[in-house]
Amino acid sequence: MMRSMFSGVTGLRNHQIKMDVIGNNIANVNTVGFKKSRVTFQDTLSQTMRGAASPQGNRGGTNPMQVGLGMTIASIDTIHTPSSAESTGNMTDMAIEGEGYFILQGDGLDQYYTRAGNFGFDTSGYLVNTANGMKVLGWQTSDFKVPVDKSPQDIGEIQIRKGMMVPAEATTEVRFSKNLNAEGEIGESYSIPFKIYDSLGCAHTLTITFEKTGANTWGYTITHEDGITVQNSTGTINFTPDGKYSESSFNPDNPVTFKPNSGADDIEFEIDFSQITQYAKETNVDMTFQNGYPAGTLVEVTTDTTGTITGIFDNGHSWQLAQIALANFNNPAGLIKAGQNLYRSSNNSGEPQIGQSGTGGRGTIAPGYLEMSNVDLSEEFTQMIVTQRGFQANSRIITASDEMLQELINIKR
Repeated sequence: MMRSMFSGVTGLRNHQIKMDVIGNNIANVNTVGFKKSRVTFQDTLSQTMRGAASPQGNRGGTNPMQVGLGMTIASIDTIHTPSSAESTGNMTDMAIEGEGYFILQGDGLDQYYTRAGNFGFDTSGYLVNTANGMKVLGWQTSDFKVPVDKSPQDIGEIQIRKGMMVPAEATTEVRFSKNLNAEGEIGESYSIPFKIYDSLGCAHTLTITFEKTGANTWGYTITHEDGITVQNSTGTINFTPDGKYSESSFNPDNPVTFKPNSGADDIEFEIDFSQITQYAKETNVDMTFQNGYPAGTLVEVTTDTTGTITGIFDNGHSWQLAQIALANFNNPAGLIKAGQNLYRSSNNSGEPQIGQSGTGGRGTIAPGYLEMSNVDLSEEFTQMIVTQRGFQANSRIITASDEMLQELINIKR
């Protein structure tokens, strides 16, 4: 009878632990990126009343006789199944579709891992977890670009300052395309203006004039509206009989050199006419590309599924400024909960496998979303009922054993 009472005590104690886990799951039903836990039980030692006997002579063998001594916790497992995502409309919020964890920088060299992607920028421009201020790790060069080589050892803090500027870039290449009219008379000309930029970001408007000089042959001249000298500004464009640009065009004057009066360096740019055709249609040649631009100020950032943060600048250009890293583990269930939706690696989780989103078994990033808790209330309530009944049944063991002891004491009366 004393054995039954102590077995009941183990049942009470461990069902209470299971109820604690269920209560924690339900409490975190709306916690971002939360992963539920479960409890499994196992029996404890058994007292052997009689051992097993092997068959002898005409008699068969006998089985052992054992009395169990209760139960205990077998494991408390964290279930890392992905959950659905909730749209927030905030481009710095991120969810992971599939496996993987965001990496956060703790104190010193400590690194933490999380599925909660409620991120934002702090006053210094660092991308941080808005709940605890830990910095999000990824790849970014010292000049705010995404490096070509993204090794796991090179991850670091991501910093993007509001109002940051990118320097101006002088024009080094200009391309023209579309058509010159094959039916044009010799001596007929066509002029279009086009812009180039110097090293200070100042725009300069040049004019290129195309003049038909012969069958399948056009000459061009580049001038400036204020009469500033443009060196190497003339050349010849030849076309094949089927109207396509001929590689034999006489154009020895590349690169064209323009000397601005803004105090900037001379602008030297190559001109490319290879996309121009000569068909019997109206002339509509235009500049379709030039790679110079003025200085720009950051006005907006966006994030894509690879975790690449792209800055949009007011000069009309965009640059990839950083890329968020993800970590994966051979055994995510081996991670240690550290509170605040954070995990730490353990001896049984394996080393973090750090890389880009969408590679190496890591999921993709969904910007503008947050992963919801994977707690299923219907399942938790069902487990709560089962646990309550288990606790109740174990309490009845103690009550019944106590009544039996009372009867034994009453024998003396």
